[in-house]
Amino acid sequence: MYHPFSIVETLKASWGVLRTNFVTLIIFAVISLFVYGFLNFLTIILFINDSVFSRMILFFLQMLIQSYLTLSFYKLILTLMDREYYEFEFQDIMPSVKMAFNFIAIVIGYTFLVVILWFINQLIAPYEAVLVIVQLLEMILVLFLLIRSIFCVCFIVDDDSNPVESLRQSFGITKGNFFNTLLIGIIIIAIMIVTLLPIISILSLFRPNKDNIDFLFKISFYIWFVIAFPIVQVIIMVTYRKLIYSHLDVDDDLTETL
Repeated sequence: MYHPFSIVETLKASWGVLRTNFVTLIIFAVISLFVYGFLNFLTIILFINDSVFSRMILFFLQMLIQSYLTLSFYKLILTLMDREYYEFEFQDIMPSVKMAFNFIAIVIGYTFLVVILWFINQLIAPYEAVLVIVQLLEMILVLFLLIRSIFCVCFIVDDDSNPVESLRQSFGITKGNFFNTLLIGIIIIAIMIVTLLPIISILSLFRPNKDNIDFLFKISFYIWFVIAFPIVQVIIMVTYRKLIYSHLDVDDDLTETL
């Protein structure tokens, strides 16, 4: 049966995944923070040399660690969605190094694009009227590309796609659903804000000052990350699956099984 994409059904299915697996996702988020902090600390110690080469290696290793942990979270969510009634092993949620490099390649590609746009802005900076128009067009372009390519990471972990193929697939499933995907993005941003506000309100009771502001900021970020990150990633992954089903003449029983 053909299933057109529905934002309401997507959010309903996302809630079902979160309700069933929230504790697991929270624990994994905490472990990810600990692992990232520990490995990041080790890399800083190993590359304590302040040379440009050492900084480049350190930056790349930090990016690799962060990419690997992010992809593992995606794989965990997919595994929980696909194997709700089956046992799975730790290796099932571990992405390959190839996947991490594919993800990094896309990040570098977008970074390169931003650098090009920055150079363009510098060249036309003396022409203020032109600069405003160009910056507006650049914002529209970047927003369009981000919305159309938001699911490329999903294809990397789900299909083991290479960077070019994952971008092509993401553009494919968002075709005809740009504004639906944009609305999902706005909902995600709203959730991030909503989950952040009470945390800030509670921590403000500790009366931040110059002596404890850094500590309170880190605590706020960690608490917010552990709560918001699983919610955001589940919505992205469920949206990804719903968009795939909307392009296929198949029976989508994701909502019915939750």
